[in-house]
Order: sequence, then structure tokens, then C-alpha cells
Amino acid sequence: MAGIGIKRTLTGLQEVVAALSQIDIGNRDTTPMMDEIGAAMVASTQLRFEDEKDPDGNPWPPSIRAKAEGGQTLTNRARLRQSQTHNASERKVEWGTDLIYAAIHQLGGTIRAKGGGKLKFKIPGGGFAQVDQVTIPARPYLGVNAENEAEILAIVSDWITRETQGAVL
Repeated sequence: MAGIGIKRTLTGLQEVVAALSQIDIGNRDTTPMMDEIGAAMVASTQLRFEDEKDPDGNPWPPSIRAKAEGGQTLTNRARLRQSQTHNASERKVEWGTDLIYAAIHQLGGTIRAKGGGKLKFKIPGGGFAQVDQVTIPARPYLGVNAENEAEILAIVSDWITRETQGAVL
């Protein structure tokens, strides 16, 4: 998956790590567990678009379009929200989007016209604007919060329980 990414190592998982170290996962396929984690994190990310809040629960700065025309920030056509997906493998899971403009919304930044020209775009209410640059505030939608960590822990715990039923630890 090309695009932006955030790498996060979860902490506070000592009991899960200890349990995983006590079972032989070397010959077990963890892809289904990673797939379940990825699906849960995509669902959580998509809910942030509905709530218009970052992973920590802070509201996104409203967009000019949303203020002028109503509607939601980052959800004019819902392409960014709908493009959220995940890739699971045996040892990791990635989730996010490959849309070229995803990073500017996640991280914020300034967009300048190439070649010293002007940026031209439609403005709410009709007409067009031409400017040298536009500053986009960060509106983080990707990330892992405490609720997500708890959900990941539950998924891992359930997987360990299923994998070790009948096994002697």
C-alpha cells in the first residue's frame, strides 16, 4: 500500500506478549488475526470522518466548504473516507489509503502552485479564487487511541484463546 503511514508499537500489552511468548506461534498463521485488527482499525478510522474528530477526540478544524455549504469536513464526496483499507500479513497489518492528497489532510501543510503560477479553485457560493498558496490545517484521521488499543488487545486475546484451546502452556 503506497501513501502515508504511521508506525505505532503498542505498549501496555505485557500479558499478551507474555502469553504469545509461551506458545509456539512460529507455525501458526496469524494473518486472520491481523486481518481482524485491520478491519477494526479501518472501521474506527471511518467513524472519525462521521464524528469529525482526530484519534484523541479533538474536533477537526472545519473546512471553508463545510462552513459555507454545510456538510462535513473531509467528506464532500467521501472518497477519502471510503478509500480506507487494510493489508494483513502473518506478522503485521497496515491500514490507511493510497490517495495522493491523504497526507496533506492528515498532517496539514502548505500547497503552492508549481512553476511560480497561481492556484485556481472553485470557492463556495460560486466563482473562482486564484492564490499563491493555501494552508491546510492538520485533520488527523489515522491513529490508535486507548479505545483502539483495548480493541486490539481483545482481538489478540481471543486469538490466543482459540489457538491454545486444548494446548498445554
